[in-house]
Amino acid sequence: MTRATVRGARRALGLAADAIVDNAPRIPVRDLATLRGQFPGLGPEELADKLVAGAVKGTSGVGAGVGAASMLPVPPAMPAELAGEVLGVAMIEIKLLAELHEVYGLRAPGSKAQRAYAYVSVWASDGGHTANRAKGVHTLLGSELAKQLRQQVLKRLIRNLPVLVPFLVGAAAGAYMNRRDTRRLAARVRADLRPRQIPWDSSAIPAQSAGRTESSALTSRWGDRVDR
Repeated sequence: MTRATVRGARRALGLAADAIVDNAPRIPVRDLATLRGQFPGLGPEELADKLVAGAVKGTSGVGAGVGAASMLPVPPAMPAELAGEVLGVAMIEIKLLAELHEVYGLRAPGSKAQRAYAYVSVWASDGGHTANRAKGVHTLLGSELAKQLRQQVLKRLIRNLPVLVPFLVGAAAGAYMNRRDTRRLAARVRADLRPRQIPWDSSAIPAQSAGRTESSALTSRWGDRVDR
């Protein structure tokens, strides 16, 4: 990979980090009631397994597409391809993290937008903490989260560089690495959530989200409203 390609990849991935922040509040997250209705008869662990399997399938498909593109003799669009992959994978994994929190009865507090940024923080930490252990939203939307998010995006790039190495190039390599990373992220988060799980029959389980009726003056670091 040439220096120009690396510089292009860094710029593109910076844009990917911005796009993750912009799009996180728009990710369609199913609450516990919806998930139980769609997967009747399953317990928490079985339901969580289903969610992880679906996410792994999704991120694997994204990785396969980029891996196939990298097989071109001179992939001029590779920085954009990598940025698109990271964004696509992030959207799938953030949705997974949010729904795992629902399954274990540990939905992040706050409005829809506040919860979205809490889950972005979990993703940016590579599962280093769960949403209930994250710092306040007022700090999550500042330079701290921006820096952490860009570092995580760059880590994904570095982990995916072997896709561009001749002896690993191709769809199979891209799919494999995304499957591995998604499973690892899910395992870390489930290990943290499981000991604090709230039983489904408990009155402490959060009620169904009010969705777009929620109101918040929360803004992103770009000054735009994010509770839309």
